[in-house]
Amino acid sequence: MSSTEGLISHLPNDIGGKDAEAINMEEHPMLPWEKRCHALLDVLATHQIINTEEKRRGVENLGSEIIGNLTYYERWIVSAVNILFEKRILTPDQIANKTKEISERK
Repeated sequence: MSSTEGLISHLPNDIGGKDAEAINMEEHPMLPWEKRCHALLDVLATHQIINTEEKRRGVENLGSEIIGNLTYYERWIVSAVNILFEKRILTPDQIANKTKEISERK
């Protein structure tokens, strides 16, 4: 298979058969923000705002470099935000303003 064929036939998160470190299979408790992220994504799905296929496409669209540098829930939240931008439900300015507001609470 040529390198071009590999780019076309394998999505960024399809890493099967590639050299990698061992996968840590230990159970670990979810962090509070991860629980909130999971709940938010469930709410978005329940209200038919973002579905599973859109979330998966959103993660794949991040590209292999970004996917490789984000944790599981970081990938999902970035994907969800990008989809909300695409659907014009949120704007980058709204996210920036809310982030600033929250950071100023501390």
